[in-house]
Formats: sequence, C-alpha cells, structure tokens
Amino acid sequence: METIAHIRTGFSEKFGIPRQSGLVPAAKGRIFFEKQYRNPDAIRGIEEFSHLWLIWGFSANKEKKSSLLVNPPRLGGKEKRGVFATRSPFRPNGLGLSSVVIEKIEIDKKYGPVIWVSGVDMLDNTPIYDIKPYLPYADCHEDAVGGFADEHRWDEVDVQWDSMDIKECIPTENCKAVEQILRQDPRASYNKNDDYIYGMSYNGYDIRFKAGRNKITVIGVCRIGCGFKKIK
Repeated sequence: METIAHIRTGFSEKFGIPRQSGLVPAAKGRIFFEKQYRNPDAIRGIEEFSHLWLIWGFSANKEKKSSLLVNPPRLGGKEKRGVFATRSPFRPNGLGLSSVVIEKIEIDKKYGPVIWVSGVDMLDNTPIYDIKPYLPYADCHEDAVGGFADEHRWDEVDVQWDSMDIKECIPTENCKAVEQILRQDPRASYNKNDDYIYGMSYNGYDIRFKAGRNKITVIGVCRIGCGFKKIK
C-alpha cells in the first residue's frame, strides 16, 4: 500500500490520544494529500457527506510485535481478549480505522485540497492509506451489539481546573478538547497513582494533572518548551 495523505493533529505523543474516534469531538485534524493526489478532482463530491472513514497506519508501533492476546483498557487491563476481538493498536498489519466528521474543505495554493475533520484519534502526521465516505444506510447498524465494550462505554471521570488562572492559560477551543480527553481518563490501568503528577501534550501545550477517585484536576498549563514553575 502507498500513503495517500497525512493527518496533522494536536497529539504529538501517544499518551492522551482518545481510544476511539468520536470520543473527543473537539479534537481537530487536517488531512494533507501526497503530491500525486492533490488534484481537487480526487475529492469531487466529498462535500456531500458529513462523515468519513479513514484507514491509516499505527506508525509509532513499528518496533513492537503484535500478540494474539491483548489487555483491553475498557476491562481495566486485567482481562485478556483475542487481538481480533479488540481494537488494540498492536496488530499483525498495524492498520487503524476511524470515523471522523468533515468540518470544512479548503483548496490551498501549495497543498491542494485540505480536509478539516473532528473527532480524531490519531497521532500527529499519521499516514493515511485510504479515505471513504461514511454511508448511514450501510454503516449504521441500530441492532448491533458492542460486546464487552458496551458495559464500559460511558465510563468517565469529572475534570476540574485547580484555578481559573490555569484554565485561562490555554485557548478556549484547546481547553474544551483537553477536558474531553481527560474525561476519558487517559492513564494506563497499571499506572493510577493518586499522588503522581501526570503530563500530556496537546496542540502545543503541556498539561499537568493529578487524579483521584473519579476525578482529574488540571494543575498546570504552559506552552511546550516554556517550562513550568514548581508544581505541588
């Protein structure tokens, strides 16, 4: 397969990326096509659709081998399931599938068509192998059963800011995305220490937070590279 495009997102590292597309509606991305696909004819008619399917590659997982059994986060990382019964990123062929919302389409003088999307769950600069329109009559199954994932579908935690001064350090749109990301509790099941200060990056900002029982508190925000004053 050849890469047809790359998506630029606010996720510069894997920690904090939503575990599924659509869980963080405020997470935005821009799709830039490779040179041979920058002709607007390649996306003619795409504006008639509201959603897209993206088929992409887990480009940051190349060194880790896949396993037939994995530990799904929705089961607390304590129970195993077959890799093909999960959406684990560590797969034999390392392919991801995401349903995203089309926000707008621009024709850039240098890059050709640029598709703005939301609800992304991909690392910045992820390679995309194919794009297909989402078809409600074929892709939406109202009687579908979600297996073990259904039981924990809406497991969320409360998100608070330690002070309004901290919240105002980040633009409103990014603030909304950060809250939605943290509401999903990005911590690994084996690393949930109440006294630990966690750090994640989003869209150029370094976010520091603490977590308690069903609650996450943001205690610091700064531009990446600017450095924090001492955080307690």
